[in-house]
Order: sequence, then C-alpha cells, then structure tokens
Amino acid sequence: MLRKKLNITPAWLFRSDEGELLDPVLFALLANLRESGKLTHAAQAAGISYRHAWNLLNRAENFFGMALVDMRKGHGTWLSPLGETLSWSEQRVKARLGPQIDSMASELNNQLQQLLAGAHPVLRLHATHGYAVALLPGSCSELDLRYCHPEEALNAMERGECDLASFHLPTCPRLAMRVMQVYRRQLGRQKLRVIRFVTRRQGLILRAADRDRIGGLSDLTRPGVRFINRDEHSGTRILFNLLLEEEGIGEAQIQGAEREEFTHTAVAAYVASGMADVGFGLEAAAAQFGLDFEPLSTEHYLLVCPEDRLRQPKVQELLAFMGSREFLAQLESLTGYAADRCGEVETFEALLAGDRG
Repeated sequence: MLRKKLNITPAWLFRSDEGELLDPVLFALLANLRESGKLTHAAQAAGISYRHAWNLLNRAENFFGMALVDMRKGHGTWLSPLGETLSWSEQRVKARLGPQIDSMASELNNQLQQLLAGAHPVLRLHATHGYAVALLPGSCSELDLRYCHPEEALNAMERGECDLASFHLPTCPRLAMRVMQVYRRQLGRQKLRVIRFVTRRQGLILRAADRDRIGGLSDLTRPGVRFINRDEHSGTRILFNLLLEEEGIGEAQIQGAEREEFTHTAVAAYVASGMADVGFGLEAAAAQFGLDFEPLSTEHYLLVCPEDRLRQPKVQELLAFMGSREFLAQLESLTGYAADRCGEVETFEALLAGDRG
C-alpha cells in the first residue's frame, strides 16, 4: 500500500512580454491583507519578511501600472480594486478547478499504488463534489474518488468503471419523486441499494448587504439582481429548476441564469467576489466565504451500489468507517451537514417511505 499520497496544487504565473515574472506568493499576501488589513501580519502569514512584502507590492504595481493596495494612515493597508480582483480571481480558479484536480490526483495515486504495491483491488467511487464526500479519501486510503455529475456516475457504475456512485435526493417526498423520474433510466437498469450518508442544506448564497432585497426565489426576478447558476448537468441545477417550477418562475426571468459554475465553492466565490449578488448551493459553501444563506431544501446525499457488490470486503470496510465515531466527529464540523444513519444500507423504497412517515 502506498502510504504517502501526491497532491496536485495549481500555481498562477504572471509573465510580461519582456519575460518579467511575479512571485506567486503575491496571492497569499493579498489574501492575508484582506483578512488583517496590516502588512506586518499579512507578510508573516505568507511566510515572507515585511521588506520582501513591500518589494513584492512595488514590483506588482510596476508590473500592472496600478497599485494593488490602498494605504491610509491610521487605517491600515487594504486592497485596491485591482488587488481585490486578483485575489478573488485566484480563489475562483481554485474553486472551479479543485474537483478536477482532486480527481486527477486520485487517479495518479491509484496508478502509483498499483505499481509500487502490486495490482490489487481499489474501491472506486464516482461522486458529485461535496464537502462530506471529500473527507472519505483522507481516511480510507484505498478509495479512488473521481468527481462527476450524477448521470455520469450512474452510467460509469453500470459499465463497471466504478463500484459506488453518489446520488442526492430531496428529503421532501414530492421533490424526491421528481428527481427519481429524471434519472429513471439509469436507476432502472441496475439492482441498486442505497447507502445512507449525510443530509445537507441547499439554498440561496448571498452577501449580508443584500439581505434586505433577496429573501426567496421570487426576489431573483427583481431588476438588478444578478444570479450565478450551477451547470445544467448537476444535481443541484435539477433541484433548483424544480424549486423554480413550483414557484411558477422561469429561468429566463432571472438575470444571469445562463452563467454557470461547476462547483458549490465556485458559486460562493463568484458571489463573494461581487460578480453576482446571489447563487444557489450548499450552506457549507456560503460559510466557507463568510456569506449569508437562505435555506430552501434539505437533501439526502447518498451512495448507491449494485446489490451484488455490497459483500466486497472493501465496501464493507468503507461502511464500517462511515459509521465510526472518528468519521462522525469530522462530519460535525461541516456547516449545513448532518450524519444520516451513516453507512446503513436500504432500498430506495424504504428511504422514500421513511421520509413520508
């Protein structure tokens, strides 16, 4: 077994036409400046000297032809509009590319493990991106986690390319049946069992300053309210569209509904950066960026597995881990998440009957 795993971290590189480069630590410095408003603290947090920090900001100003910070005597050092744009751009890139990079790292680690330890079974999970599922590989060392949308995950499981797939269903039985209809072909072609995992809250992600004008779905149609959507194949987009339908609202009535991001984190970063006023996604994503949240739906985030694979030793090991005190303690730290009879196996019918009861 490969005990040490490789992580892939993207890095920005600014290069002028003359070949001049900017040190990537600039982004850490800008992020810390936004938090503290003090260059001494920001430099220390970025792991560089105060003098280096000043030199870096001066070089960046020469590079762009505009200051990245605004210094006010007695009021600290704050980011200029350019500094804010650069800082949020980096966070948006990380949020957008993070799941794909994590999937690539999982694939690479799996290949290395096979080479170094010899070919042996690895448990393969294809899942939609989420904060709870991201905790699983850290403790289950032989879990190969790939991120994709629900239809891709279910199709991959049918083709034998993965052992488990994620699936999320609203706890509201009426909405749950509508979602089941969307995926009826994929779900109907396999004899599947449901592995209970977590519940999570979805709703509107917005800045505190917009609380007075955005409190529900109907407010998304107000003039001047800019929205950022999830990608059309995501389960979250399907849930959002069902909620709109129940309110009698069409996407065409919402300014920005055609703009898409591919993760909950990217939606929250988009709102936090000021590029949109509101988005739809997880409460955990809103909390990550210090944003407000208006809950609209609670859903089961489940794992599904063909019945004949449940007896595999690695599946049984995963189920035991999911119900362990260690893992349940990790779940408690996630805003908007709750353990949902973690690791218990049942049918879709029993799950839906329980929600109706």
